[in-house]
Amino acid sequence: MPSKLSTLSLIERYQFILESMSEGVYGLDNQGLATFVNPAAESITGWKSDDLIGKSIHGFHHHSHADGSHYPQCDCPIYQCLQDGVTRTKENEVFWRKDGTHFSVEYSATPIIVDNQIHGAVVVFKNISERKRIEDNLKQALTENRFLKEKLQAQNHYLQEEIDSTFQSEIIGQSEPIDHLKEQIALAAPTQANILVFGESGTGKELVARAIHEQSQHSQHAMVKLNCGAIPQGLVDSELFGHEKGAFTGAIQRRIGRFELAHNGTLFLDEISELPMDAQVKLLRVLQEGEFERVGGTHTIKVNVRIIAASNKDLKQAVDKGLFRMDLYYRLNVFAISVPPLRERKSDLPLLINGFAQKAFKTMGKPYQGLHMPSLKWASHYNWPGNIRELQNWVEHSAILHQSGLFHLIPMQFTDHAHSSHLSQTVKPTPLHQAEAEHIKSALRYCNGRISGDKGAAKLLELPASTLRSRMKKLGIFP
Repeated sequence: MPSKLSTLSLIERYQFILESMSEGVYGLDNQGLATFVNPAAESITGWKSDDLIGKSIHGFHHHSHADGSHYPQCDCPIYQCLQDGVTRTKENEVFWRKDGTHFSVEYSATPIIVDNQIHGAVVVFKNISERKRIEDNLKQALTENRFLKEKLQAQNHYLQEEIDSTFQSEIIGQSEPIDHLKEQIALAAPTQANILVFGESGTGKELVARAIHEQSQHSQHAMVKLNCGAIPQGLVDSELFGHEKGAFTGAIQRRIGRFELAHNGTLFLDEISELPMDAQVKLLRVLQEGEFERVGGTHTIKVNVRIIAASNKDLKQAVDKGLFRMDLYYRLNVFAISVPPLRERKSDLPLLINGFAQKAFKTMGKPYQGLHMPSLKWASHYNWPGNIRELQNWVEHSAILHQSGLFHLIPMQFTDHAHSSHLSQTVKPTPLHQAEAEHIKSALRYCNGRISGDKGAAKLLELPASTLRSRMKKLGIFP
């Protein structure tokens, strides 16, 4: 029995095929007026054949872009196809339904050419909204994954720097000033308040910030550090807030700033007084609103960050001089903690020296047998202008020279010249024999010129008295 299709005329057969297609199909004459609309086109757009036949379909379904802006018919690829006879294919536009909604569409416009004359066009289209939604979700997921990867890489790099650093994680001391400091930390840490830590250079302000962080609800996240005085002025914004690729010359890729790294954690801003005035304004906005944009970006990023700022300068004085914003000062100074200088806590010297010595010996691979307490006598008479940092450096200096037995803290000459020769890295090193002579002279002064015996320089230097005398003779040292 012959099929229905085989009984149709050729024209009827083609029309039957077009009407059976799942894609929408329009037939247009050479003026762009509709001559044919298949059932799928009616179903997809809501416009019936009777609405469109003999009319320009552009005014019904292609009149506007997705954002609602006008789409001139002269710019429409379908009607351009009727002008030049070139097939057009598009998939980044929308068609509008009869109910006023729109959908993402993929369409092709193919000219009908007979005897080199354009007689019309066939438009085939389909709704690709679901495909676009999946593509957009995939792009968003890839973007988020790339961002998370960049953030994790930045965090891992930052945390590795933390691990590799020689940071002392515990506040050492039992003196009254240190007990008071620990009480202040315990009071401030559980709160969400911004903290201002102030004190002289080398007193351990970062150590205090670390203690606050570790006792806070942010302790499971990173404490990110930024020394405001150590970065060029033009890069402060990038360091704080990050930047997008191409934001400025040299920005070859997107960079995550310290605020993003510190999200849900703590941001420690050291030397806050060195922050440029324009960066102070932007920092104030983040403190007030909890949001910012990367340099060169438009997307607003929200963060939850606890700020701890530190300074060795009088910020109130800087405010009075117009060097620091008053509103930022009060935002940061919700709770202030003062770190005492070492000269006010000399009773902690034995604990500090012992702790630094253990660490230095471990780093150098030397056995540590304990501290020679009498060798610390001179340290309590010195005011340590460089505070904890100076003490730690001097302990390491003594550890390098140590050979065996109990650890002796080598006496430091209290003259400015001797102090600078010991600690300054910019002074040209003295010859070895001269350094040895100065070291022996220092020991002799400490022992009041005595060479042998329990209180003699030989025992302090852990040398036989005869060896010390021989070295003194060779170096021209006379007691």
